[in-house]
Amino acid sequence: MVESRHLGTQRKSIIAISLAALLFVIVRLTNEVNFLLILNCFEQTGVKWMPFSDKQRRPLRTHYGYINVKTQEPLQLDCDICAIISNSGQMAGQKVGIEIDQSSCIWRMNNAPTKGYEVDVGKKTTIRVVSHTSVPLLLKNPDYFFKETNSTVYVIWGPFRNMRKDGNGIVYNMLKKAVDSYPDAKIYVTTEKRMNYCDGVFKEETGKDRVQSGSYLSTGWFTLILAMDACYGIHVYGMINDTYCKSEAFRKVPYHYYEPGRDECDEYFLHENAPYGGHRFITEKKVFAKWAKKHTIIFTHPNWTLS
Repeated sequence: MVESRHLGTQRKSIIAISLAALLFVIVRLTNEVNFLLILNCFEQTGVKWMPFSDKQRRPLRTHYGYINVKTQEPLQLDCDICAIISNSGQMAGQKVGIEIDQSSCIWRMNNAPTKGYEVDVGKKTTIRVVSHTSVPLLLKNPDYFFKETNSTVYVIWGPFRNMRKDGNGIVYNMLKKAVDSYPDAKIYVTTEKRMNYCDGVFKEETGKDRVQSGSYLSTGWFTLILAMDACYGIHVYGMINDTYCKSEAFRKVPYHYYEPGRDECDEYFLHENAPYGGHRFITEKKVFAKWAKKHTIIFTHPNWTLS
């Protein structure tokens, strides 16, 4: 009888300790990451969420491949949970703006607007990654991009011929003038070494030389590479996978949520099959799925299934 009571007491103690441990884990998770993101992780097959401990925390990271146009200092950036919002028409009607704005760092690409689309894509922007070809589009509305949103970090990527600092870099000269007009603007450009690194990653992942294959990397490519260095976890909104356009769930949407006209899948096939000068969007998405198995990356709206 005494032994039975002792065993009962032991069981109660074990249960109490287990409940306390579970409560501790929940509190830690709630404090350390966006809890909505954790819930979303369970909707994406094949993704395992690993919470970050204090030992895994790191100080503000320096990214030497990105140099400030004004100060010539490297980019310093360290984010907890990053929300990367695709420019895709998939974002129209999603109504996830509030959820997106709760992320610690919010990434947008090129000239994708937030005004008028806040319900679907949110209103905050922490980092905006921009192609050299999209810089003129920013300069059409410089007060909005460099004055109203002066807390945003701009990372501009482009080939050396356009970004050179000797006076012959057409895009770099544009950015220099923008900084002169908007001294508080945080504008960074990729170094030639970093551009070569991104080309090298493409060759390593696909077995193809980017230049010889006649392709251009997308802004999404540069965004994911930087985000994997700067973020503890990544939530990508509105990006389709490599098989979406051939699936039964295929949805016909514009290439950009803020522009009528061009169909997304038509644009993807056009670029993928272009003999020269196209973005290999479908090939890149295959690589992104591979990266998502090694890093904490989830894709939603639509959800990706990772095999």
